[in-house]
Amino acid sequence: MPVQVDNRLSGAAAIDHLTPSSSSSSRRLVKGNEALALGAIAGGVECFFGYPITPQNEVPELLSDLMPRLGRVFLQAESEVASINMVYGAAAAGHRAVTSSSSPGISLMMEGLSYIAGARLPCVVINVMRGGPGLGNIAPSQADYFQACKGGGHGDYRCIVLAPWNVQEMFEFPRRAFEIAERHRMPVMILADAVLGSMLEPATVPDDFPPAVHRPADWACTGRGARSHKNVVNSLFLSADELERHNQLLQRTYLDARAEIRFDTRFTDDAELVIVAFGAAARVALSAIRQLRAAGQRVGLFRPQTLYPFPVEALRQATAGAKRIVVFELNAGQMVEDVRLTINGAKPVEFFGRMGGVIPSPEEVAEFVTRQLAGDSLPKRAMPARTEEACHG
Repeated sequence: MPVQVDNRLSGAAAIDHLTPSSSSSSRRLVKGNEALALGAIAGGVECFFGYPITPQNEVPELLSDLMPRLGRVFLQAESEVASINMVYGAAAAGHRAVTSSSSPGISLMMEGLSYIAGARLPCVVINVMRGGPGLGNIAPSQADYFQACKGGGHGDYRCIVLAPWNVQEMFEFPRRAFEIAERHRMPVMILADAVLGSMLEPATVPDDFPPAVHRPADWACTGRGARSHKNVVNSLFLSADELERHNQLLQRTYLDARAEIRFDTRFTDDAELVIVAFGAAARVALSAIRQLRAAGQRVGLFRPQTLYPFPVEALRQATAGAKRIVVFELNAGQMVEDVRLTINGAKPVEFFGRMGGVIPSPEEVAEFVTRQLAGDSLPKRAMPARTEEACHG
């Protein structure tokens, strides 16, 4: 039976009342982590495997209730390593599988994720980031950009990476992620941060969810059936020539994945300076831009929704008329490297960042941008000395 969400409530309390399906949607207050869980269900997830870790625990909490009611699989594994390998098995059998975790837990999954990428299996991995490195803290951070976009595990592999910036996108991106993952047969990671996971804001979500529909894949390991051959899924290639051919196939897949590039621009048509930011940082940047616009400054925002593949051509077009670019991240400077490669020295690219879960105010960002527009040097308090040396040396 379909499960209906009581639209007078939000979160786990919203599923206390089950009624027949009405196939409708409504706008209501939803928490970011709960939106991820509801989005996975709306996207047809058949299996969830995971292990608790803050600040994403509302994802498995909600799925642990909803998934069994919908006749789907929820399994709390004994560890993150087990979780990602269960995703491997379910994906190899052609099922839509998802896991969710946070930074240190994602680190433990990297070996399995490399295997999944090597086996060309579609799946979705949700990372609600926390501060790091190491255990870090549970405050908002964007310090996993390198890990998500540059591989993370071993070997020449990539994951498509999507970065939501509000609760509505936290709901919509899981469904989009499943579609993209299956189109290219590769993992898709949703990269959010703690403030987005904990944020409560209006979003339009379905009032009910129908039972999952299994979509058989012709490459999946489902037994011989009526076929004359067996499907084999693995990432084991002992011959150098075989492995090279397989890696060439993977690289072609990553080129094809550029068709999935998505981005958002605000006020860039006449912008003298463009701020590039993703996730929660982009929301702070937009508030700063509105303040600067009110003061007569021509400043715009470029927000990659797809962090990998990076929107190279779109960024070049959006900044064609700008004199300089500021990259704002909640880390020591990671995406700024992709921006600098994109701009390739054609104009100055400066970095502004905070770490450890510190979120600067829009006024602080606006002050930094104002200094850039005036051609001043970077204020020392806005960036630790190590970061300044790394990014401007």
